[in-house]
Amino acid sequence: MSRLPWPSNVVGCAVWLSLMWCVASNPRPASGAEVAPGLRVDVVATGLPRPIQLAVDPRGRLVVLGLGWSGDAAGEIYRLDLRGPLPIDAARVPRVVIPFANEPRKTVFGSLAVDPRSGNLYLGEENGNRIYRLGDDQRLQAVAVGLNHLLGGTALTLDRHGRLIFVDYASPESHLRSETPLPPSLSWLVDEGYRGPLVFRIDPTEERPLPRRADLLVPILPRREITRPDREPMWRLISVTATPGDDLVFLSSVGEVLRLGSDGELRLVVRLPAGHYHRTNLTTGPDGSIFVCAGYQIRQIFRISPAGSVSIVASELGDPGGIVLDATGALYVPESALHRIIRITPAP
Repeated sequence: MSRLPWPSNVVGCAVWLSLMWCVASNPRPASGAEVAPGLRVDVVATGLPRPIQLAVDPRGRLVVLGLGWSGDAAGEIYRLDLRGPLPIDAARVPRVVIPFANEPRKTVFGSLAVDPRSGNLYLGEENGNRIYRLGDDQRLQAVAVGLNHLLGGTALTLDRHGRLIFVDYASPESHLRSETPLPPSLSWLVDEGYRGPLVFRIDPTEERPLPRRADLLVPILPRREITRPDREPMWRLISVTATPGDDLVFLSSVGEVLRLGSDGELRLVVRLPAGHYHRTNLTTGPDGSIFVCAGYQIRQIFRISPAGSVSIVASELGDPGGIVLDATGALYVPESALHRIIRITPAP
């Protein structure tokens, strides 16, 4: 185990498993989880303390963000090579433990994204106001500060250009708080009593100082011209993912799936079954399909086809968290309540 100072360097933690597929690999079928006809679900990793987020790094490893057994750290990072015997016993895998910041608050990490080119990890504070980057040098660096309220789940993502997109949440409780008075570019939000999501897009690789001050950035959503008294505030958006193109897809807390196109217009794609969507996660497939992990209360995964039809991929999941597709199209999901990761693939 490596324990990460805040922020500082980390003792190297990568331990590589076999570089070849193991013929003896035989993942265990997952009991409890139900999948649609024609699909198969297997357990690929066990013994993970409360896994909540997943990503795939450039080497094809599964990156797992967990909260640990004792809850005495902001998060734990595992890197799992699935090319060896399955299921993996995470108790035998090195991990990086990220302690709480040296502050009175005890904010955990609840969102995760990985840059597919550099392998850098981006970690967002759940119900907090900071986003960090963890690079190959194992140094934790603040990328964005001054957010109002960053939710858990897919509250941040990376587009195909490597730009970081995140959903901040302005509400009467947060009062658009900032470290200094708001600049004129954002004063209209206060003047109009805006209550809703602020969507930002930054390029962390630009030759500009880090961290970026979210309270000084101009959001890409909402645009000033669309926040009018006769329009309902867009306060329900809670998750975001980027498509293979340049569009963004959002999920609302009542199951609305919306797409933001290059023209800046937000359009409804489909409404998912009624329910309370909380700590939700999104990902997109290469064909434009959208996969929605509906959270621990609904406990289902939906697929929205490019044509807009909705199907149920899996049900009766044990507190499902972040979802990710690998290069083969296999879908991976952590079940936090069962401390494991499952894989969903077409049945042989």
